Amino acid sequence: MTQEKLLMKALSMDIITAKMFTELDTSITKAFGKHGQELIFKGLEAYGLKDAEMLAKKATAEGENHTFYNYLPFEIEGSLQYAELTPFARFSKMFAFIAKEVVDVYGEKGQLAVKEAVRIYGEKRGNGIAQRARANGLPNSVENYLNNYDMGRSDLFKIDTIYKENAIEQTFTHCPLGQQWADDNMHEYGILYCQAIDPAVAYGYNNNFEVIHDEYVLKEGQCHFIFHMEDK
Repeated sequence: MTQEKLLMKALSMDIITAKMFTELDTSITKAFGKHGQELIFKGLEAYGLKDAEMLAKKATAEGENHTFYNYLPFEIEGSLQYAELTPFARFSKMFAFIAKEVVDVYGEKGQLAVKEAVRIYGEKRGNGIAQRARANGLPNSVENYLNNYDMGRSDLFKIDTIYKENAIEQTFTHCPLGQQWADDNMHEYGILYCQAIDPAVAYGYNNNFEVIHDEYVLKEGQCHFIFHMEDK
């Protein structure tokens, strides 16, 4: 009997942003305790509490559990700053403002805490991508990675993708996440995400999936990846 294919919607960027915030909260709190939480709040203030509340409400409405509300007052004055920006830009700004507070105080230890948050967040997303494939009766192989990806890639991403034997080569000539960090002069904080995210998502999807990321939008002006899988 042929298995009926399920239509898998991409996760909204509000959900994805809430997932990222929750892992930043967990990792930074684990590393730096109450002071880490104070820095997270400062990052949210710099981002804008009203904008953070909007993200929190949208993610909650879509069924995502998160820790935004641990930091947000019940009533927040003021107006939205970033409502007109793309959801990718809002993700980038939220991430950078929090990372900046932690890294500027704790230096390399702060960088490690932020990258650990990205690693855990990425691996959980990779687990989810594998689950999306499995729900449609597909193995977590190279060829099923991108067509079961959890984040929508809008026209704001300019990507060249080449499938090879047991591998995928991708070149991003434009990435709205990296572009926002560049526009905001937040290179040193955004790069922490870029360095950790794709290996983590790939590993979560399949422990034999390896990523070579040898060019970055924030350094070379484009991102270049080779995703490779070997049987082990």
